[in-house]
Amino acid sequence: MNMPAKTRVAIAGLGAIGKVLARELAQGRIEGLQLVAVSARDQARAADFAAALPGGVQVVPIDQLEPLADLVIECAPAALLPDIVTPFLQAGKTAVVLSVGGLLRRPDLIEQARASGGTLQVPSGALLGLDAILACAEGAIHEVQMSSRKPPQGFAGAPYLVRQGISLEGLREPLKIFSGNALEAVEGFPANVNVVAALSLAGVGALRTRVELWADPGITRNMHAITVDAEAARFTVSIENIPSDNPRTSRIVVMSVLALLRKRTAALRIGT
Repeated sequence: MNMPAKTRVAIAGLGAIGKVLARELAQGRIEGLQLVAVSARDQARAADFAAALPGGVQVVPIDQLEPLADLVIECAPAALLPDIVTPFLQAGKTAVVLSVGGLLRRPDLIEQARASGGTLQVPSGALLGLDAILACAEGAIHEVQMSSRKPPQGFAGAPYLVRQGISLEGLREPLKIFSGNALEAVEGFPANVNVVAALSLAGVGALRTRVELWADPGITRNMHAITVDAEAARFTVSIENIPSDNPRTSRIVVMSVLALLRKRTAALRIGT
C-alpha cells in the first residue's frame, strides 16, 4: 500500500513562535506534515538555524516559498502578511495566519482566498471562547466586549502610544491606554492585539467589537476577558497566558498552532 504524501510546510518568520514550530515540524512531531522551507529577514541567521534541523530544510526568500510548499505558516511582522500569503492563495493553497490583525486591514486577502479556492486559517491562539462565538454568529450577537491586560513591556513600541506620547516607563499602577473598536485597536497596536482581530472576525466584525487595553505593572501574564451577549447565549470567559520569549505574545499561541496542524489529519476532530 502506498503511503499518502505528506503536506509540505513552509514557515515565514523565525521569531519566538516560528523557531519552536520549525523544530517541532522538522522532528516529525505532527503526523502527515513535513517542514521543507523557512524564510526570515536575516537569511544568514536563518541558514544557521536550519542547518541544525533534521530533514534538509531549505532557506529561501519569502517570494520563493510557494513553489516548495503546500501550506505556509505566517509568523512574521504584520506588514509582510500580503507578501507571504498572496502567492499561496493564488495557487489555491493554505496559509495559517498569526498576524490576524493584518486581515482586518487587508480584507482583500479574504476575498482573494474565496476567489482562488485558497484557505486562510486562524488559530485560536491566546483566546478562549472562539468556538462559542462562531456558534453564536450563526444567529444574532448583540454585543461583544474585550478587555486585555499585559505587563507594560507587552505594549512596547506600539504606534498608538508613540502618536499619543504615552510613556509606560516606570509605570507603577494599571493604566488604561486604549478604548475603542477592534479596527482602531489593530491599527494602533499591530504587534500586540491579534487576539482582538480573531475575536472580531469570529463574531460581529471589527467596528462592533469594543476593546479596552490596559498596561499593568502588577501582572506577569497576558490577561484577556471577553463578554458576549447573543440570542443563543450570554457568557464571559477569561484567560491568563504566560508570555513567550517575546513579551508581546503568549506561549499558548505556538501550542494552538500545533493543535490546529495536528487536527488536519486527526481521526477525531474536536471543536467547531
